[in-house]
Amino acid sequence: MHILVVEDHPTLGPDIKRGLENNNYYVDLVATGPEALARAYKFPYNLIILDVLLPGLNGWEVCQQLREHQQTAPILFLTALNKVDQRIKGLDMGADDYLTKPFAFQELEARVRALLRRDQTPQAPVLRFMDISLDTRTHEVQRGDRPLTLSSKEYALLDFLMRHPHHVLSRDMIAEHVWDYDAEHLSNVIDVYIRYLRTKLCAAGEPDVIHTVRGSGYQLKEPTL
Repeated sequence: MHILVVEDHPTLGPDIKRGLENNNYYVDLVATGPEALARAYKFPYNLIILDVLLPGLNGWEVCQQLREHQQTAPILFLTALNKVDQRIKGLDMGADDYLTKPFAFQELEARVRALLRRDQTPQAPVLRFMDISLDTRTHEVQRGDRPLTLSSKEYALLDFLMRHPHHVLSRDMIAEHVWDYDAEHLSNVIDVYIRYLRTKLCAAGEPDVIHTVRGSGYQLKEPTL
């Protein structure tokens, strides 16, 4: 499950991200309203956890714009605004739930589980792209009939690419998901692991499906004829 957390507090945001990742969720963290819209328009999130008092655009505005653009991901407001009329406002704008700060992380987890249960989209345990398959239960990876032996970082990198086929994934996005750090000091490391992964995917002469988008990042897509 892929969750977007929108929280500008310098410690709370990373704490929420880390806690959810410890429960095996994929989590993106941004700190401003415009960043939230950019991410939500680009990726099909299963859930958005949204603060209200944000720089750029506040949470009300973000929620309203997402709903106006037919974005249907469940939205959980997580905010210090705790008056009844504020909670009603958030729900009337299209949010699915409202949790006030301070909160117990166990309650946040329970609300996340409840909202994700509403998502009726089946989550296939085996990810597939062309002749590549990745079993999220056993971590077995194959290309055609050929099994691949991947390191933990190579597996995480391929998993992230296969969850977002055809999307251009920046080095920042890859760093956040695979290494849990920003990309400032990881750019060369990411490039090295992309090469490792390409080598293993194409070891029997198969076409390369990881495309470099100059100046932007990497994209999993069908080979160019």
